Amino acid sequence: MINPFDDTYFMQRALQEAQIAFEKGEVPVGAVVVMNEKIIARGYNLTETLNDVTAHAEMQAFTAASDFLGGKYLKDCTLYVTLEPCQMCAGASYWTQIGRIVFGASDIQRGFEHYKTTLHPKTKVTKGILAEECGSLMKRFFIEKRNLN
Repeated sequence: MINPFDDTYFMQRALQEAQIAFEKGEVPVGAVVVMNEKIIARGYNLTETLNDVTAHAEMQAFTAASDFLGGKYLKDCTLYVTLEPCQMCAGASYWTQIGRIVFGASDIQRGFEHYKTTLHPKTKVTKGILAEECGSLMKRFFIEKRNLN
């Protein structure tokens, strides 16, 4: 039986969040938190809007998921995010004890894998889901940003 709610489906939802960030002039990273095949939280970068360097998509989604669940641990949840999490977001994921992280495009300069940031020992990682689409939106954003300056 085909599961319509697979990694591609949820990464597409994260891409929708990234598109919102793009349209608002934010670095286009989007995230959703899923539990039992249901999106319980969404987030996109708000660092410019909030003038807050910690307002990454993952942080927004973690906060919303914790509020939804009424607790800080996300053990039975999956984070879908369009760009490989940075050290800060990977560290936050450690503390949430999230069960799984799925990301689209790799971030070879700032991603947690580059810095060998430790995730929670039980967190599983899947990478490269819709990587081309995720990376393409990011490239488009920075090309347009450079052309405006």
